[in-house]
This record gives sequence, structure tokens and C-alpha cells, in this order.
Amino acid sequence: MTETFAAVDLGASSGRVMAGRVGPGTLELAEVRRFPNRPVRVNGTLHWDILGLYGNVLDGLRAAPAGLASIGIDSWAVDYGLLDADGTLIGNPVHYRDARTDGVMDRIRAEVGDDLLYQTSGLQFLPFNTLYQLAADDLSRAATLLMVPDLLAHWLTGAVGAERTNASTTGLLDVRDGTWSRDLLARLGLPAGILPPIREPGEVLGTLRPDVAEETGHPAALPVVAVGSHDTASAVAAVPATTDRFAYISCGTWSLVGVELRAPVLTEASRKANFTNEGGVDGTVRYLRNVMGLWLLQESMRAWGNPDLPALLAEAADVPGLRSLIDPDDPEFLPPGDMPARIAAHCRRRGFPEPATRAETVRCVMDSLALAHRATLRQASRLSGQEIDVVHLVGGGSRNELLCRLTADASGLPVVAGPVEATALGNVLTQARAHGLAGTLAESRALVAATQPLRRYEPSGDDARWADAAARLDLDG
Repeated sequence: MTETFAAVDLGASSGRVMAGRVGPGTLELAEVRRFPNRPVRVNGTLHWDILGLYGNVLDGLRAAPAGLASIGIDSWAVDYGLLDADGTLIGNPVHYRDARTDGVMDRIRAEVGDDLLYQTSGLQFLPFNTLYQLAADDLSRAATLLMVPDLLAHWLTGAVGAERTNASTTGLLDVRDGTWSRDLLARLGLPAGILPPIREPGEVLGTLRPDVAEETGHPAALPVVAVGSHDTASAVAAVPATTDRFAYISCGTWSLVGVELRAPVLTEASRKANFTNEGGVDGTVRYLRNVMGLWLLQESMRAWGNPDLPALLAEAADVPGLRSLIDPDDPEFLPPGDMPARIAAHCRRRGFPEPATRAETVRCVMDSLALAHRATLRQASRLSGQEIDVVHLVGGGSRNELLCRLTADASGLPVVAGPVEATALGNVLTQARAHGLAGTLAESRALVAATQPLRRYEPSGDDARWADAAARLDLDG
């Protein structure tokens, strides 16, 4: 039997509704609707246009095939909406790149202590983590907090809950037992009552509200299923791994670089290396670190008026490598703005030649990301004890042949690129498993490997040159 599932997949720059067909030996994905996700600045605060996104989701569901088995929703992490006692959204969710959390993380770390924060949540210290946003927010009218996918699911079904993989990015979930940490909430002075019950990937959240059913043309009995609602959790669920000794890079606006484990790593060395322990499908742990990712390229392209990217990447491939380098994770690269100017200034400060052309700037970004991937992969392996034989690079970045090739060269490991739509595939497969149409996580991954186009990049073997560049940039892993 083959069934069709709708995957709502919301990224930081665009969203889409995809239709996925799953059956014996079958895994097919078709785009139903794609739409931009543009943040809006109002009175100096950067917001998500959540109602606009929801309207596009409804339009996508309306255009989806009849006879759907279920719907699943994933999105980026850390951001949330607040509902008042009547269930009304208090205001548009604030974008994680907004400056309202400036200095908040440092204050809370000083007050509460790194040890308690890390031993509880296992999270990488990032200034936009949900707990720091909450500390900067006005919670006086808040009755319920819903992460972005949970908020959209609530509007579709009326159900209230917190899917675990996204809840694990808040900094408030105890990574050791999967429950909200009452102790940490009390220490932070945050109201525990606003946090909803935890839901697991594969749980049926509810069925469509009558008004949603009427608007979309689907039956009110259509279920909405919790998936790995953090988009990286869904992407990792669709990694086409055929061995346990793999690492992944979920590459888009961010590069999420790490390994899959069965238990968190909460050592002092892990904390100092700023690695995170986030929830994965089937109770796995995504042990990883966030690298700034293709945001550097995206913002550069925007500053240049969005020229032809394939042509620019081809030019960059001919530029001599490892001359101009940056640390992609320097906080100066986090906010929107003139990225090429920041890259040039960073190179100048670090003693590297400033890129003189657009192609040189792109090559600088690609080389630097490859070095960051190398360092993070080596640290993930060393800190977790997980040996790595192959790196799976999934998501939009898998289309970037230059980055894939450089990552293989820098890491000294083969890189398998694809699938591009790993997040939507993981979303669909989790729904299919809930309906008994896909097997274990390993069997689902085998189905991805057997049905999706993949490309393998072998390392060049020139490790000495990459090691020298990593040492010059202080990214030796």
C-alpha cells in the first residue's frame, strides 16, 4: 500500500508544502507550494510574519492532493509564540537574530552558572536560545508558549503541546529525562505553567478543526502527526546512512555538524567546546555544533543584488584556495547587513588578504566553512567517542559542489551529498512510520539511500595544506 503525506517545511528564508508518497520500495516527493519567509522589522524589532506563513501553509494544503494520510510540520528552532488566557496570539514571534537578547546570555550565565545550564539542557551557548529570549520578553500576559511548529499545529487542530526535538532547543528541557526542568525554571524566574506537555515524534496531535477543513478542502478527520519538528531533526532522520559510523552536516542557512548518539555528552570538555545535545527521532541525541553556514553567502548575495550564483561559484572554484580566511562563527556575522564588507574587515584584522572580487569573497566563505566543518567533525568524534567513516551532507548545501568537495578535502573523509530535501523526507517518513508504512529508523534511511539521488566526493589527500590553514585560523579541531 502507498499513501501520500503532506510535509510543511519552514526554513529561515523560505517555506514549502511538499507531498510525499511512501510505500514498499517507494519514496517520492513533489513540491506543492513554495513561498518566501521574510522577517519584518517593526519599531526596531525583527519579527517573523507568522500569520503570513500560516496563510501560505493553508494555501499549500489547499493545493495538496486529495486523500492525504496525514500532515506534519517542521521549522527552525528556538523561536516561539505566546498565547494569552483566551488562546489569542499576543504578538508576532520575534526573530532569533533580533538584538533584544544582547547581553542576556552573559548575565544569565553569570547568575545561574554554566554548569547548571549545561548539565540540565546540554545545549550549546548561543545568545538566541529560547531561555535567553524569554528572559528578555514580557511574559505578564502569557498563558501558553508554543514553538513555531507547535503554534501552527495548534491553529490547524486546536491541540496544545511541545514536540520534543524542538523543545530540546529551548534550554529548558532536561536532556537527561526529557522533561521540563522545574529547577532551572525556578532559578531563572520563569513561569513553568506556560510550558505545554511534551509530545514525541510519531504521535497524532489531533485532527483538523472544522473551519480549517472547510478552508483547505480536506476532511476534518485528517490527522496532524508530530514529526521531528526541529527541521534538523527531520533532516537527520533522512540521512541515507548505511553504517552507524557516520557524521552529518545539515547545511543551509546554518551548518549543523555532528553525530548521532544514544545518550548526551555532558562532560566539561564538551561544554568548553560548546557542543549541543539536541533531541532526535526515536530518542536519539543529535550531538552537534552550529556553524554559521550559508548565511554568509546568502547575505553576500543579497548585498550584491542577487547575481547568478552558479556562475559565481564556478568563478570561485578557479580562485586559489586558502588565502583569505574567516572564522565563520564570529558573532559579527550573525546579524543581517553588509556581509562582504564584514568579511573583508575580518580578513584584514586576522592578517589575511582582503578579497578583491566577488569570486574571491565566495571562495573565502567556502574555504572557511570547509575548515569549520573539519574542526567540528574532529571535535564531535573526539568528545563523543564516535568514530566517523563518512560524512553525509544534506539539505540545500548539498547542491553546492564546491562546498562539498572542499569539505571532503578539509575533513579527509568521503562526503555523500544529498538528499537536498532531507528535511521534508524525514518529515514524511516519520508520518509514514506512524501509519505503519515505514520500518525502523535504519530501514527508513535505507529507503532514502535506495531511492534518492546522491553524489559522493572523495578527499584529495592533501591534509597538510588544510592543517596549516586550520592552524593559521585557529580552527584545528
